[in-house]
Amino acid sequence: MSKKLDILKAVTLLGILKREPEETLKDIQFMLVNTGMYDLKEAKQIFKELKSEQYISNEQLTLKGITAAKNAEKDFQL
Repeated sequence: MSKKLDILKAVTLLGILKREPEETLKDIQFMLVNTGMYDLKEAKQIFKELKSEQYISNEQLTLKGITAAKNAEKDFQL
């Protein structure tokens, strides 16, 4: 896995962690695409990988996903 992909996944997890209660995963996906971070095809691939790696389940972060998102938040604050 490339370093760029790791960063994209971390930012995606952080975006999901910080979402508003009424926002869906699709909303977060489109928000991140609109920032120019990645295109829609890449976004769908990253979300698919996060689901298959069990960071996301049932439209929510899993414990694994929450932990990874919080670690990413700490890393980005440095």
